[in-house]
Amino acid sequence: MDAANVLDLIKQTKSMFYSTDYEVREKGKFDYVTQVDVQVQEFMKSGLAALHPEIEFLAEEQDNSNLDTSKPMWILDPVDGTTNLMHNFRFSAVSLALLADGEIIFGAVYNPYADELFCAQKGGGAYLNGNPIHVTGADSIAKSLVAFGTSPYEKRDSYADFELYHRVFTQCHDIRRTGCAALDICYVASGRLDAFFEKSLKPWDYSAGAIVLSEAGGRITDWGGAALDFKSKSSILATNGLLHEWFLGIL
Repeated sequence: MDAANVLDLIKQTKSMFYSTDYEVREKGKFDYVTQVDVQVQEFMKSGLAALHPEIEFLAEEQDNSNLDTSKPMWILDPVDGTTNLMHNFRFSAVSLALLADGEIIFGAVYNPYADELFCAQKGGGAYLNGNPIHVTGADSIAKSLVAFGTSPYEKRDSYADFELYHRVFTQCHDIRRTGCAALDICYVASGRLDAFFEKSLKPWDYSAGAIVLSEAGGRITDWGGAALDFKSKSSILATNGLLHEWFLGIL
Protein backbone atom coordinates (compact mmCIF):
# COMPACT_ATOMS: atom_id res chain seq x y z
CA MET A 1 0.00 0.00 0.00
CA ASP A 2 1.24 3.47 -0.92
CA ALA A 3 0.70 5.16 2.45
CA ALA A 4 2.19 8.54 1.47
CA ASN A 5 -0.20 9.00 -1.46
CA VAL A 6 -3.16 7.84 0.61
CA LEU A 7 -2.34 10.39 3.31
CA ASP A 8 -1.94 13.09 0.70
CA LEU A 9 -5.35 12.18 -0.71
CA ILE A 10 -6.93 12.57 2.71
CA LYS A 11 -5.39 16.00 3.21
CA GLN A 12 -6.83 17.18 -0.09
CA THR A 13 -10.31 17.02 1.46
CA LYS A 14 -9.58 20.06 3.65
CA SER A 15 -11.22 22.66 1.44
CA MET A 16 -14.44 20.65 1.24
CA PHE A 17 -15.10 21.28 4.94
CA TYR A 18 -15.18 25.03 4.47
CA SER A 19 -18.21 25.04 2.18
CA THR A 20 -20.90 27.29 3.65
CA ASP A 21 -23.72 26.42 1.26
CA TYR A 22 -24.55 22.73 1.27
CA GLU A 23 -27.61 20.54 1.47
CA VAL A 24 -28.51 18.55 4.57
CA ARG A 25 -30.64 15.40 4.43
CA GLU A 26 -32.11 13.51 7.38
CA LYS A 27 -31.28 9.78 7.22
CA GLY A 28 -33.03 8.94 10.48
CA LYS A 29 -33.99 10.54 13.75
CA PHE A 30 -31.06 12.79 14.79
CA ASP A 31 -29.01 11.25 11.96
CA TYR A 32 -27.99 13.45 9.05
CA VAL A 33 -25.89 13.46 5.90
CA THR A 34 -24.61 16.62 4.25
CA GLN A 35 -23.35 17.39 0.79
CA VAL A 36 -19.88 17.54 2.34
CA ASP A 37 -20.14 13.89 3.46
CA VAL A 38 -21.05 12.88 -0.08
CA GLN A 39 -18.38 15.03 -1.73
CA VAL A 40 -15.60 13.75 0.53
CA GLN A 41 -16.72 10.16 0.10
CA GLU A 42 -16.83 10.33 -3.71
CA PHE A 43 -13.44 12.05 -3.81
CA MET A 44 -11.87 9.42 -1.56
CA LYS A 45 -13.56 6.53 -3.35
CA SER A 46 -12.29 7.55 -6.78
CA GLY A 47 -8.83 8.46 -5.49
CA LEU A 48 -8.38 5.19 -3.60
CA ALA A 49 -9.63 3.20 -6.60
CA ALA A 50 -7.00 4.85 -8.77
CA LEU A 51 -4.26 4.02 -6.26
CA HIS A 52 -5.44 0.50 -5.31
CA PRO A 53 -8.23 -0.85 -7.55
CA GLU A 54 -7.89 -4.30 -5.94
CA ILE A 55 -9.12 -3.11 -2.52
CA GLU A 56 -12.84 -3.14 -1.64
CA PHE A 57 -14.45 0.05 -0.35
CA LEU A 58 -16.83 0.23 2.63
CA ALA A 59 -18.18 3.64 3.60
CA GLU A 60 -20.92 5.19 5.68
CA GLU A 61 -22.86 6.90 2.87
CA GLN A 62 -23.36 3.96 0.50
CA ASP A 63 -24.95 0.51 0.26
CA ASN A 64 -22.31 -1.94 1.51
CA SER A 65 -24.32 -5.14 1.07
CA ASN A 66 -22.49 -6.44 -2.02
CA LEU A 67 -18.91 -6.11 -0.81
CA ASP A 68 -16.57 -9.09 -0.85
CA THR A 69 -15.52 -9.10 2.80
CA SER A 70 -12.85 -11.75 2.17
CA LYS A 71 -10.75 -9.15 0.33
CA PRO A 72 -8.76 -6.25 1.83
CA MET A 73 -11.14 -3.37 2.46
CA TRP A 74 -10.98 0.36 3.01
CA ILE A 75 -13.31 1.54 5.79
CA LEU A 76 -14.20 5.22 5.41
CA ASP A 77 -16.18 7.72 7.40
CA PRO A 78 -16.10 10.79 5.15
CA VAL A 79 -17.21 13.06 7.99
CA ASP A 80 -17.12 11.79 11.54
CA GLY A 81 -18.88 14.53 13.45
CA THR A 82 -21.53 15.53 10.90
CA THR A 83 -23.62 17.27 13.56
CA ASN A 84 -20.57 19.32 14.52
CA LEU A 85 -20.11 20.24 10.84
CA MET A 86 -23.75 21.35 10.55
CA HIS A 87 -23.33 23.69 13.52
CA ASN A 88 -19.88 24.99 12.50
CA PHE A 89 -18.45 23.48 15.71
CA ARG A 90 -15.25 22.68 13.76
CA PHE A 91 -14.44 19.34 15.34
CA SER A 92 -14.94 16.76 12.61
CA ALA A 93 -12.68 14.32 10.81
CA VAL A 94 -12.11 12.11 7.80
CA SER A 95 -11.46 8.59 9.11
CA LEU A 96 -9.92 5.91 6.89
CA ALA A 97 -8.74 2.40 7.79
CA LEU A 98 -7.51 -0.62 5.85
CA LEU A 99 -8.80 -4.00 6.97
CA ALA A 100 -6.97 -7.15 5.82
CA ASP A 101 -7.31 -10.71 7.11
CA GLY A 102 -9.53 -9.58 9.94
CA GLU A 103 -7.27 -6.87 11.34
CA ILE A 104 -6.65 -3.20 10.76
CA ILE A 105 -3.22 -2.67 9.24
CA PHE A 106 -3.42 1.06 8.48
CA GLY A 107 -5.42 3.97 9.82
CA ALA A 108 -5.58 7.73 9.38
CA VAL A 109 -7.80 10.35 11.02
CA TYR A 110 -7.65 13.90 9.69
CA ASN A 111 -9.04 17.00 11.37
CA PRO A 112 -9.15 19.57 8.53
CA TYR A 113 -9.85 22.51 10.84
CA ALA A 114 -6.72 21.98 12.94
CA ASP A 115 -4.83 20.44 9.99
CA GLU A 116 -3.93 17.50 12.23
CA LEU A 117 -3.34 14.10 10.67
CA PHE A 118 -3.11 11.10 12.98
CA CYS A 119 -1.88 7.91 11.32
CA ALA A 120 -0.43 4.47 11.99
CA GLN A 121 0.59 1.27 10.23
CA LYS A 122 0.77 -2.08 11.94
CA GLY A 123 4.10 -2.40 13.73
CA GLY A 124 5.23 1.08 12.71
CA GLY A 125 4.14 3.27 15.60
CA ALA A 126 1.62 6.11 15.68
CA TYR A 127 2.14 9.67 14.48
CA LEU A 128 0.58 13.12 14.49
CA ASN A 129 1.75 15.25 11.56
CA GLY A 130 4.84 13.05 11.31
CA ASN A 131 5.77 13.19 15.00
CA PRO A 132 5.53 10.07 17.22
CA ILE A 133 2.70 10.00 19.75
CA HIS A 134 2.13 7.93 22.89
CA VAL A 135 -0.58 7.43 25.49
CA THR A 136 -0.34 8.91 28.99
CA GLY A 137 0.95 7.17 32.08
CA ALA A 138 -2.10 8.01 34.20
CA ASP A 139 -2.69 4.98 36.41
CA SER A 140 -5.56 6.29 38.52
CA ILE A 141 -9.07 7.34 37.52
CA ALA A 142 -8.68 10.37 39.81
CA LYS A 143 -5.83 11.62 37.61
CA SER A 144 -7.64 11.11 34.31
CA LEU A 145 -9.42 13.25 31.75
CA VAL A 146 -12.16 11.17 30.13
CA ALA A 147 -14.26 11.66 26.99
CA PHE A 148 -17.50 9.89 26.20
CA GLY A 149 -20.13 9.74 23.48
CA THR A 150 -23.83 10.13 24.13
CA SER A 151 -25.15 7.70 21.48
CA PRO A 152 -27.50 10.36 20.08
CA TYR A 153 -29.41 7.87 17.92
CA GLU A 154 -30.44 5.89 21.03
CA LYS A 155 -31.83 8.61 23.27
CA ARG A 156 -34.34 6.20 24.80
CA ASP A 157 -31.50 4.94 27.00
CA SER A 158 -30.33 8.39 28.05
CA TYR A 159 -31.34 8.18 31.73
CA ALA A 160 -29.24 5.05 32.31
CA ASP A 161 -26.45 6.41 30.11
CA PHE A 162 -26.19 9.69 32.00
CA GLU A 163 -26.14 7.83 35.29
CA LEU A 164 -23.06 6.00 33.97
CA TYR A 165 -21.44 9.26 32.84
CA HIS A 166 -22.13 10.69 36.29
CA ARG A 167 -20.42 7.75 37.99
CA VAL A 168 -17.31 8.35 35.88
CA PHE A 169 -17.47 12.12 36.32
CA THR A 170 -17.53 11.94 40.11
CA GLN A 171 -14.34 9.85 40.16
CA CYS A 172 -12.20 11.28 37.35
CA HIS A 173 -10.48 14.66 37.02
CA ASP A 174 -13.05 15.87 34.47
CA ILE A 175 -14.99 14.76 31.41
CA ARG A 176 -15.35 15.93 27.80
CA ARG A 177 -17.97 15.38 25.08
CA THR A 178 -16.83 16.38 21.57
CA GLY A 179 -19.11 14.55 19.14
CA CYS A 180 -16.35 12.93 17.06
CA ALA A 181 -15.38 9.42 18.17
CA ALA A 182 -12.52 9.04 15.70
CA LEU A 183 -10.76 12.12 17.07
CA ASP A 184 -11.54 11.18 20.67
CA ILE A 185 -9.76 7.84 20.20
CA CYS A 186 -6.80 9.62 18.61
CA TYR A 187 -6.75 12.09 21.50
CA VAL A 188 -6.28 9.12 23.84
CA ALA A 189 -3.48 7.91 21.55
CA SER A 190 -1.74 11.30 21.66
CA GLY A 191 -2.02 11.79 25.42
CA ARG A 192 -4.64 14.53 25.33
CA LEU A 193 -7.17 12.21 26.97
CA ASP A 194 -6.74 9.15 29.16
CA ALA A 195 -9.87 7.27 28.12
CA PHE A 196 -12.92 7.38 25.83
CA PHE A 197 -16.07 5.26 25.71
CA GLU A 198 -19.29 5.18 23.69
CA LYS A 199 -22.05 2.74 22.91
CA SER A 200 -23.11 1.44 19.52
CA LEU A 201 -20.43 2.81 17.19
CA LYS A 202 -20.15 1.65 13.58
CA PRO A 203 -16.86 0.27 12.14
CA TRP A 204 -16.15 3.50 10.25
CA ASP A 205 -16.31 5.39 13.57
CA TYR A 206 -13.60 3.41 15.36
CA SER A 207 -11.49 1.37 12.91
CA ALA A 208 -8.86 3.98 12.01
CA GLY A 209 -8.57 5.25 15.56
CA ALA A 210 -8.13 1.71 16.82
CA ILE A 211 -4.80 1.14 15.13
CA VAL A 212 -3.56 4.63 15.96
CA LEU A 213 -4.30 3.96 19.63
CA SER A 214 -2.82 0.46 19.61
CA GLU A 215 0.38 1.65 17.97
CA ALA A 216 0.59 4.49 20.51
CA GLY A 217 0.63 1.97 23.36
CA GLY A 218 -3.04 2.07 24.32
CA ARG A 219 -5.81 -0.50 24.40
CA ILE A 220 -9.19 -0.68 22.66
CA THR A 221 -11.91 -3.31 23.17
CA ASP A 222 -15.65 -3.58 23.42
CA TRP A 223 -17.30 -2.98 26.80
CA GLY A 224 -16.90 -6.65 27.68
CA GLY A 225 -13.16 -6.56 27.06
CA ALA A 226 -13.37 -8.54 23.80
CA ALA A 227 -11.35 -7.77 20.68
CA LEU A 228 -13.13 -5.78 17.95
CA ASP A 229 -14.08 -7.51 14.69
CA PHE A 230 -14.34 -4.26 12.65
CA LYS A 231 -17.38 -5.51 10.72
CA SER A 232 -20.20 -4.72 13.12
CA LYS A 233 -21.55 -2.17 15.55
CA SER A 234 -19.68 -2.19 18.87
CA SER A 235 -19.63 -0.36 22.18
CA ILE A 236 -16.09 0.99 22.40
CA LEU A 237 -13.68 1.43 25.29
CA ALA A 238 -10.38 3.14 24.40
CA THR A 239 -7.82 3.82 27.14
CA ASN A 240 -4.14 4.32 27.84
CA GLY A 241 -4.15 0.66 28.92
CA LEU A 242 -3.52 1.40 32.59
CA LEU A 243 -7.14 2.42 33.19
CA HIS A 244 -8.76 -0.27 31.07
CA GLU A 245 -9.69 -2.73 33.81
CA TRP A 246 -11.21 0.01 35.94
CA PHE A 247 -13.48 1.04 33.08
CA LEU A 248 -14.42 -2.54 32.23
CA GLY A 249 -15.54 -2.91 35.83
CA ILE A 250 -17.77 0.15 35.78
CA LEU A 251 -19.13 -0.38 32.26
